[in-house]
Amino acid sequence: MARRAALDGWSRLVAWLKVLLPLLALGLLSTLFLVSNRVDPEDAIPYAQVDVEERLREPRMTAPTYAGTTRDGAALELRADETRPATADGQGQTAKKVNARLSTPDGAVTDLAADAAVMAPDGNEVTLTGNVTFNSSTGYDLVTEALTARLDETAIRSTTPVRATGPVGQITADRMELTQRGDGGAGYLLVFNGSVKLVFQPAK
Repeated sequence: MARRAALDGWSRLVAWLKVLLPLLALGLLSTLFLVSNRVDPEDAIPYAQVDVEERLREPRMTAPTYAGTTRDGAALELRADETRPATADGQGQTAKKVNARLSTPDGAVTDLAADAAVMAPDGNEVTLTGNVTFNSSTGYDLVTEALTARLDETAIRSTTPVRATGPVGQITADRMELTQRGDGGAGYLLVFNGSVKLVFQPAK
């Protein structure tokens, strides 16, 4: 009798465990899901520190690049940290921290850099302003405050006085321009105009 009572007790325990254990497992799973879904906004990783309202008011593009070829076969590439679209008052697209490279068919390379730039409404010319530098593989390094560069042909002109160093020495001038030769010959000309001063430095 004692053995039968023990077996009955064991059977009842097993029956209860069959009910209790699945319920306990469900309870644990529910607890895990509830805990995992609790997200602290303070712990969330911000993906961008951007003022959305400001972006809507003043749309802009980050790190854009422009590349093209002029009619005379020169390759032109422009890069900027940031650009903004043209405005309703007729001002063209603007840019900040601009770098440009002009590679002409004769093998010369000219690098330009400036604090800012404005593109003409027709998209054929860009004006660089603020700490403009002009560095040519022909040996001329130039500094000015503003210059314009055509995008459809090789034509770069300063609109403010320039200071330059080159193979012949130090040069100051009212204006400078880099254009394709107008006599039909191959090559390009770098010309200084206005009140030009040259401090000649003979080669050592």
